[in-house]
Amino acid sequence: MKFTSDHEWVDSDGKTATVGVTNFAQEQLGDVVFVELPEVGRRIAKGDAVGVVESVKVASDVYAPLSGEVTEVNAALAGDPSLVNSAAESGAWFFKLKLSDASELEALLDAEAYQKLIG
Repeated sequence: MKFTSDHEWVDSDGKTATVGVTNFAQEQLGDVVFVELPEVGRRIAKGDAVGVVESVKVASDVYAPLSGEVTEVNAALAGDPSLVNSAAESGAWFFKLKLSDASELEALLDAEAYQKLIG
């Protein structure tokens, strides 16, 4: 698993990637009450705002950690956004991408670097 400085995680095989927010992010947000996900088929570029997570405290944009095409979204989050709080780095993934540039994976943080970031 890789991470971004925007507190997203990425699990990738080099061709596709699954993206979600980190446990640290959900702790900072508090109780998540709404999640807006990108549309399947949408082409996104690394850094694009692709969704929103709203909690009782704040609304926060979700950014694309990699470029590609959205192939799937986690429909379970629409019915139960609190999954982000209970399973941030597992079952509460946000979307899956077919990567357009696998070399972008190299810029992501490994677990050790992410832990240093959130210190």
